[in-house]
Amino acid sequence: MLADPNLIGRTHWNDPLAAAYLAVGLASLPMAEKVDIVCVGTDRSTGDSLGPFIGSFLLRRQSQGLFPANISIHGTLNEPVHALNLEKTMEEVAPLSQNSTLIAIDACLGRLKNIGYISIKKGPLRPGTGVNKKLPSLGEYHIIGIVNVAGFMEHVVLQNTRLSLVIQMAEVISEAVALGLGSFVPDSEVALGASFFS
Repeated sequence: MLADPNLIGRTHWNDPLAAAYLAVGLASLPMAEKVDIVCVGTDRSTGDSLGPFIGSFLLRRQSQGLFPANISIHGTLNEPVHALNLEKTMEEVAPLSQNSTLIAIDACLGRLKNIGYISIKKGPLRPGTGVNKKLPSLGEYHIIGIVNVAGFMEHVVLQNTRLSLVIQMAEVISEAVALGLGSFVPDSEVALGASFFS
């Protein structure tokens, strides 16, 4: 099997160093002065709620002064970015992101042995491919988390994904993003292992 040339980093969520490993990958990427993070998904489907959880976790850190203010977060549990409003969201983000780096985050389906793996890749995210939807591609980089198995009745599979897995993966990805992009503010204090529920 050929290695993916766009792969920056890949690890399983339950690796004790998962967040740190992914953070190193993110920190190594060239970024503009501003960053837009678009967390794709919906709170109406357990498996597809990975993005909104991550957006909410990051927004909470930002409100506590633990995440740089020059990073804009789009897509939370309260205001999700999903198939019905993705195009409109991108139209709103585009004028703001001309001098910005856009990072897209989404859940995806894959092989049974790959459930729980998180990947950072170069290039745009192609949301909706796992459920046969044609949606706009977005991002210079993207982060995906494999939450369940692909190949059969994908909508039902997403609905029956364990919430505990989604939240644990969201915590790891949120921590990785906070650590990897925390250096955007010189005096920011981003601690490994900080609780997202405190």
